[in-house]
Amino acid sequence: MEIAILIPCYNEEQTIGKVIDDFRKELPHSKIYIYDNNSSDKTYEVAKLHGAIVKKEIMQGKGNVVRSMFRDIDADIYVMVDGDDTYPAEFVHDLMKPVITQEANMVIGDRLSNGTYFNENKRLFHNTGNNLVKGLINLLYKSQIKDIMTGYRAFDRLFVKSMPVMSPGFEIETEMSLHALDKRFKIKEVPIDYRDRPEGSESKLNTFSDGFRVLNMIFTLFKEFKPFQFFSIWAVVFFMLGLAVGIPVIYEFFKTDYITKVPSAILAVGLIILAVLSFACGLILDTISSQNKKQYELELNRLSSNLGGEKWKGK
Repeated sequence: MEIAILIPCYNEEQTIGKVIDDFRKELPHSKIYIYDNNSSDKTYEVAKLHGAIVKKEIMQGKGNVVRSMFRDIDADIYVMVDGDDTYPAEFVHDLMKPVITQEANMVIGDRLSNGTYFNENKRLFHNTGNNLVKGLINLLYKSQIKDIMTGYRAFDRLFVKSMPVMSPGFEIETEMSLHALDKRFKIKEVPIDYRDRPEGSESKLNTFSDGFRVLNMIFTLFKEFKPFQFFSIWAVVFFMLGLAVGIPVIYEFFKTDYITKVPSAILAVGLIILAVLSFACGLILDTISSQNKKQYELELNRLSSNLGGEKWKGK
């Protein structure tokens, strides 16, 4: 069974050597891949020195790195981890076990349940952002995922080769979670410890700009994955606004047989038309989305069959 350790890196000269050594100690027969994302320090050289397979990714952003990794690397089990030494390597066996036993297509390293993330993480608003994103996704998908944005995950080959990575940056973890929920992949969470970056190592995550990108990703994928619910919400909003503006006009007409609030009447009609159009768009796009999901399932069956054949040949 071939195991690939995927480590996206940007300016991690201080920690990457230790991360490589820790994972090689835990999984001596695995292949450790470092994709350097235009680092301005010696990340590339340090990774080479510690014996990793090092490549360069010129398109900036973690999502672009993960896209290249998923596209280029062939393995039976994939483990993705950050290069900042915040995720202990000894938990890798717990993450891999559900993939090996075929209990999960994606295993999430849950930093939040045991409280270590809240104790160790010193960055302002990060805990609030994590809870906000987790709450939104669990509300939309009626799920109970505890840690949406962790960077420590394990995947099987089917998930990796069927994941259309669209995110360019740090919203990639959110996209993975949403994709797995929408496409009904088997998900399992494993509690892990978290430690903050060592002194002198700086996070590349911008709380506000990257947080906005994550929220925008949730909004976009909600529209694409669940168009009927998305447009129904807008239909209800427009309809309620139309009623609020239009009821006084209707009342005046029945009372006096005249309409003096002409602008209000026009606005009310426009809002009701928008409500009807939003509802119609939701119905049409929901039909298209349903057809796309059926097509995806068929392609997934073909891919699963092909991957199964490759495994059989390998044996």
